[in-house]
Amino acid sequence: MERQLRQRRRGAEAPDASGEEEGKQLAGSPRPLLRPGTFWLSRLVLLRAIASLYLLAFLVAYNQNKQLLGEKGLLPSQLYLQSVKRYFKGKINLDSLSYAPTILWFLDWSGMDGNLDSLAGIGLAISAFVLVTGCANMVLMAVLWMLYLSLVNVGQIW
Repeated sequence: MERQLRQRRRGAEAPDASGEEEGKQLAGSPRPLLRPGTFWLSRLVLLRAIASLYLLAFLVAYNQNKQLLGEKGLLPSQLYLQSVKRYFKGKINLDSLSYAPTILWFLDWSGMDGNLDSLAGIGLAISAFVLVTGCANMVLMAVLWMLYLSLVNVGQIW
């Protein structure tokens, strides 16, 4: 059973070797960094494509947030959050968070333009980092998702 698994790892065309020769072969030969079946190229392309989409989305949000959602915008997000809070009897609880999930619930609403710009700026920085370096993990991608979700949920129809 063990010999069959080793043959599968090496490939079907490799000749059968005894345990000693196999140990010498593995110890003496360097392992290739890019082995088939690791999906390194797919991961690289997918993560950079997602990062470029986030970069574009946060760039658009940074340019248009004040005019659409800002304090003097067409649909101010501060008024929207106040009406949601009023609907849930003046409390910020799980019901209000599930109705409009956004980080803005936990920030000061007096400077809403600055809050919207800071969310977009942080998203721009993280997505640019992922796009340029290709270093992405679950935490960075989850932060990007939460930042974008925060902007979209106060955006109402925009």
